[in-house]
Amino acid sequence: MEELEHTCPLPRTTLIEPAIFTPETSCECRAPHEKLTVEQARLGTPVDRPVRIYADGIFDLFHSGHARALMQAKNLFPNAYLIVGVCSDELTHKFKGFTVMTEEERYDALRHCRYVDEVLRDAPWTLTQEFLEKHKIDFVAHDDIPYSSAGSEDVYKHIKEAGMFVPTKRTEGISTSDLITRIVRDYDVYARRNLQRGYTAKELNVSYINEKKYRLQNQVDRMKEKVRTVEEKSKHFVYRVEEKSHDLIQKWEEKSREFIGNFLELFGPDGTWKQMFQERSGRMIQALSPRGSPSSSPTREFSPSRSPSPPSRWAMPRTSPPSSPKGASASISSMSEGDEDEK
Repeated sequence: MEELEHTCPLPRTTLIEPAIFTPETSCECRAPHEKLTVEQARLGTPVDRPVRIYADGIFDLFHSGHARALMQAKNLFPNAYLIVGVCSDELTHKFKGFTVMTEEERYDALRHCRYVDEVLRDAPWTLTQEFLEKHKIDFVAHDDIPYSSAGSEDVYKHIKEAGMFVPTKRTEGISTSDLITRIVRDYDVYARRNLQRGYTAKELNVSYINEKKYRLQNQVDRMKEKVRTVEEKSKHFVYRVEEKSHDLIQKWEEKSREFIGNFLELFGPDGTWKQMFQERSGRMIQALSPRGSPSSSPTREFSPSRSPSPPSRWAMPRTSPPSSPKGASASISSMSEGDEDEK
């Protein structure tokens, strides 16, 4: 039975699935694997296969610094296939120290990084020529700071001398050691945090006395938070009252100015009330003063030195005109009789 030819795995084009694990056997690539230089790889050659780049590490507490380093490795060449080697717990505890995450957790974290095409489990601590040929690795990517370990001043020295090393840059301010330092430095804070979230003192490896102390501190913090909340609400209330008072005072000033202006307009020296009073006074004086004689009747002038003479007793009283001839003759006879008596 004729053996089927296998081509090199291609870089991932979709992100709907995690990266694959490297098979236990050698690389399935059957294409010719000539040695490449960095210049050739940057030009996009060879055309029949991707450039295979290998990056290894512990990747404990996988963080953005790890992801940035892998992103740089993935983008070193136009057509790159990134293989990431993750060391086991046994090797890591032996040469570097205890890890927070288990090896299975670290493997799985790398599989879900978007820049990784393949994850190699239980990676060797030192890279041998046999390992590089087995996995058909073209270049090894790592930061160029000498990495002293396992009795060597730089475990990547022979890779650099062979021209297979491509450097990446570290991200300042973030590393697994920095994260652990933060946790150790603020141990009490995180212990209290987890106790408050339901973890037991046994799970946190906390003594009975420290547990009571942490719980008391949590209660004190809750009381402080309540007091702080009340203070904030009180400050907000006072601010609202001051704001309302300022508005009220401003409105009162505006209304008072308007009231004073209206008062002066009504009762001032030239105010409306004075004009109304003068008009009404003039009307009252005009109403109380006597009316003049009609223009058709003659007016009688009196001398200022003489006063009008009193009426004479001989003045004839005004009588109404007789209504009939008989009445007229009767009045004449009565007047004649009166003259005779005076005589």
